[in-house]
Amino acid sequence: MNRDVPQQNLKDPALYLNRELAQLEFNFRVLAQAEDANVPLLERLRYLCISCTNLDEFFEVRVAVLREQLSLNETRPGPDALPPAEVLARIRDRALTLVKAQYDFWNATLLPELDREGVRFSKRDGWTAKQRRWLQGYFRNEILPVLSPLGLDPAHPFPRILNKSLNLAVVLKGRDAFGREGHMALVRAPRSLPRIIRMPAEVAESAYDFVFLSSVLHEFMDELFPGMQVKGSYQFRVTRNSELVVDEDEVENIALALRDELKGRGFAKPVRLEVADNCPKAIADMLTHNFELSDSEVYRCEGPVNVSRVSAVYDQIDRPDLKFPPFTPRVLPAVLEEQSLFEAIRERDILLHHPFESFNAVVELLREASVDPDVLAIKQTLYRVGSASPLVDHLIEAARQGKDVTVVVELRARFDEEANLRLANRLQEAGVQVVYGVVGYKTHAKMLLIVRREQGALRRYCHLSTGNYHQITSRIYTDFGLMTANPTIGEDAHLLFLQLSGLGPIIQLKCLLHSPFTLHKGLMEKIEREIAHAAAGKPARIIAKMNALNEERVVEQLYRASQAGVQIDLIVRGACTLRPGIAGVSENIRVRSIVGRFLEHSRVYWFQNDEQPEIYCSSADWMERNLLRRIETCFPILDPALAQRVFDESLANYLADNTQAWTLEADGSYAHMSPGDAPPHSAQQTLLSELT
Repeated sequence: MNRDVPQQNLKDPALYLNRELAQLEFNFRVLAQAEDANVPLLERLRYLCISCTNLDEFFEVRVAVLREQLSLNETRPGPDALPPAEVLARIRDRALTLVKAQYDFWNATLLPELDREGVRFSKRDGWTAKQRRWLQGYFRNEILPVLSPLGLDPAHPFPRILNKSLNLAVVLKGRDAFGREGHMALVRAPRSLPRIIRMPAEVAESAYDFVFLSSVLHEFMDELFPGMQVKGSYQFRVTRNSELVVDEDEVENIALALRDELKGRGFAKPVRLEVADNCPKAIADMLTHNFELSDSEVYRCEGPVNVSRVSAVYDQIDRPDLKFPPFTPRVLPAVLEEQSLFEAIRERDILLHHPFESFNAVVELLREASVDPDVLAIKQTLYRVGSASPLVDHLIEAARQGKDVTVVVELRARFDEEANLRLANRLQEAGVQVVYGVVGYKTHAKMLLIVRREQGALRRYCHLSTGNYHQITSRIYTDFGLMTANPTIGEDAHLLFLQLSGLGPIIQLKCLLHSPFTLHKGLMEKIEREIAHAAAGKPARIIAKMNALNEERVVEQLYRASQAGVQIDLIVRGACTLRPGIAGVSENIRVRSIVGRFLEHSRVYWFQNDEQPEIYCSSADWMERNLLRRIETCFPILDPALAQRVFDESLANYLADNTQAWTLEADGSYAHMSPGDAPPHSAQQTLLSELT
């Protein structure tokens, strides 16, 4: 340890923000995008829905883990020293605030503004007689035949309710066919039914007239119970634990074990109950009793409990003026000119900055490799790939062409497990060698390696990326991809694939850093090097961009660097547990978050290194799971021109943003930056202007 650095207790819990609360705060920044009147109206609707679906996942995963810890008496707190019970209580307070803000915006702002633009979500008390007749016919013909209401009595106990499904609790009066006096029933809306119904032009009162399925169910509920009176019907939705737990040390086939676990995911332990705001307490109590929840896990919604489903109307509305202007990603010249990508990559490394530059170059590289007779082998990792991916088609074609094709499919990519199981089966049936990664470690690295025979020798071509091989997200996430024929990087990638497929010993890489072996150690050493430079009176600076930061030892090392005088700028989109601006500890650290049109996803690390800067791109955030419990890659940008591009586009550009940037304060709150008297600068808009 450098003796010139002031010695303080850098493990003091007061220096660390709670990771769950920090993650929850991100959704307030997303909701702020919805509330921004400068954002096109339909995009504001999407931001609202994103904040809702993010909150769903937060409960399904983070809250579920905390509740499980409580149930098992695992009360060991994190670096912030908050026990799980206290964290859950604080989550409750912030989540209530967020939910209220979401529905306030939906009811008071979004609905009226959409209505003014001819996009209407009709409520029952606003239906015309003609609309009501059409909706009644729709109910009888399309909805009623697939409903199966369940009356509750000793012979019909409370049913299993699917995760996040729409349900209604119905209070009935009168005698049923068996002479029973008024009782309760549950109506489950099958997932085959659309949650949003568009009324046809002949009955619509506006250009786009939509109705929630829940409204139709409420209005015509009495037709489900002829001869009885419906005294009330109340929406509810339960959120369940969606973390899959597979004891990988005890199973012989992780694919079969995971398939079995997936069957029960939709009915795992409940963690949250959403009910309509008019739901009587007696019914809410009955629901909480059956779901084994407490009052503190109930959230009342002043509107539809499934408001996130509104995102489905975005593609149905042909109003370009209410959406972001379309853009066309820049296409690589080699692809435009139909030049061999192998020739182009041999000439120089190629950098792709998505979504501003087209992902089609990656697709074309794999297509070319699949039919090139000189290509002998293809190896690729797939974490999330999307349905109907042409990349998968090209891998299958390569196998059919007799090439050796190995694909590492991560079965445990959260919420993509079923899709990845199907993908693995499809690849295996085509003769592709499929590897499921390493037991206990998710394979999150993004790598493609192509082995080609050229002039009697073998040459390796690599594509390394910060993002997934997913054509849809490549148009909405910011990511970097590097295509290179650098022999050292190719050898490192080769050794990594050998380790993944052959489960061999620890490997020594020359150029790449990789988790869980050298990346954490490498980061600590590079930060220590900046500390040494600062102590020697040399310029010392670190700039890093990532999705999240919570690894305790990295945070502590950054505090040490700040104490030594290293200037540190962190661009952290989501959760950050480091507290900047604390005197004597982190006054040299600045943290900002950018929330804009595209989801910030690239990870870039820059170290000044005494005016010999190093810049890396990576698949890993500075999180405990990424650095210590996953397979990740971190690759240097060796070409000086490309290194400058990465610095300018992803670091300097984002540090100059004064319109979509939020600065993290020491207390954990975020302040939205304003240009003030300075010219406004949006990092994403600048890239759209310069690269597309």
